[in-house]
Amino acid sequence: MKSAVTISLVPEAKAGPFVFHNRLAEGCQRAAALGFDAVEIFARSAGAVDRTELRALLDQHRLSVAAVGTGAGWLVHKLSLTHPETSVRRQAFEFIRDIMEVAAEFKAPAIIGSMQGRWEGTVSREQALAWLAEAVVSLGKIAGAADQVLLYEPLNRYETNLFNRVGDAAGFLQSINASNVKVLADLFHMNIEESSIPDALRGAGGLIGHVHFADSNRQAIGLGHTSMEPIIHALREISYTGYLSAEIFPLPDGETAAGRTIEAFRQYTV
Repeated sequence: MKSAVTISLVPEAKAGPFVFHNRLAEGCQRAAALGFDAVEIFARSAGAVDRTELRALLDQHRLSVAAVGTGAGWLVHKLSLTHPETSVRRQAFEFIRDIMEVAAEFKAPAIIGSMQGRWEGTVSREQALAWLAEAVVSLGKIAGAADQVLLYEPLNRYETNLFNRVGDAAGFLQSINASNVKVLADLFHMNIEESSIPDALRGAGGLIGHVHFADSNRQAIGLGHTSMEPIIHALREISYTGYLSAEIFPLPDGETAAGRTIEAFRQYTV
């Protein structure tokens, strides 16, 4: 398994669960100094990522890109794949597609999390899932053409009413034959929704494509009550070799949160 830490380039997400904020150069420098293998980037849009700068920083610090988030499409523009308006769904699709293009340039997957939306009002659950399935299948094909995967993240019940558990998300992807799409298992969301995090990971098996490495309170591992040993054991059982990426609050500050994360990563994976 490999380590990653989040860098948000979205001013509107300053209160969000990201370790480093706003400055790509500083985030990469600190990630490398602490010994992380990669950075996970939360971008305001595809055009907001300076690809030349990012490539130079990755080369300089010997880092990779673990993943690129698309959530700013919802946070900033209120776009979602299940919005009742066709034009908004189209914009959401295009926003994700453009982020995927940037991510693929750095051999990384993109993440669909909050942009999945929810069903409510005039939109039934069945209709929302039909729209979601159509988008995910199409985006999965785009990911495959770029030799990448797309990551679908089930969120807790307070953030979506589509899929909250890893097993349900995995079953959905299998039911729609979504190629090149895997599940992002976020330990914070799983702490809320799963009766057993290790069992959920084992149940999804090879469909687990990425892990958000967060404790029960969305802080660094060790600051909440999540028991990590059985989780790591389950990941090893399913032969998971991907990233454990810290999508956590920068508490008490980003440097300390990152330092505690890399210490926990070494403690449990070495």
